[in-house]
Amino acid sequence: MSLNNLQPAAGSTHKDGKRVGRGQGSGKGGTATRGHKGAKSRSGYSKKIGFEGGQMPLQRRVPKFGFNNINRKEYVGINLGKLQEMVDNGVVTDTVDLDILVSNRLAGKNDLVKILGGGELKSKLKVSVHKFTASAKAAIEAAGGEAVSL
Repeated sequence: MSLNNLQPAAGSTHKDGKRVGRGQGSGKGGTATRGHKGAKSRSGYSKKIGFEGGQMPLQRRVPKFGFNNINRKEYVGINLGKLQEMVDNGVVTDTVDLDILVSNRLAGKNDLVKILGGGELKSKLKVSVHKFTASAKAAIEAAGGEAVSL
């Protein structure tokens, strides 16, 4: 036995945490280790995110900029390459519509979908979604397919 391998006897130590507010005899009574007075000593205290002790917080010191258009329509973009990948994997054969895209987690059921011209489409597909880019529409029709806008 040496100093580097000393251990307390089995069962003699416990890590249950200190029990506070259980009377003066415990040594942790009275203020229950919270100190005297102030917000931190009270029950229900939680400081707001970004609170800097009464100093003007950073998010209020920095000026606002830009604007959000409430009428903006956000589209989920899907490339032609992704459609070709679905054909190669046997997920789709001849038609692609919103239900198929939702079931394959490429779009949500309430999303607006736009087909983009990235990648290459070799298969003949009937694609029916909300919007197409000009290059995507041309590529689908060049492959012998049909692009239907909802």
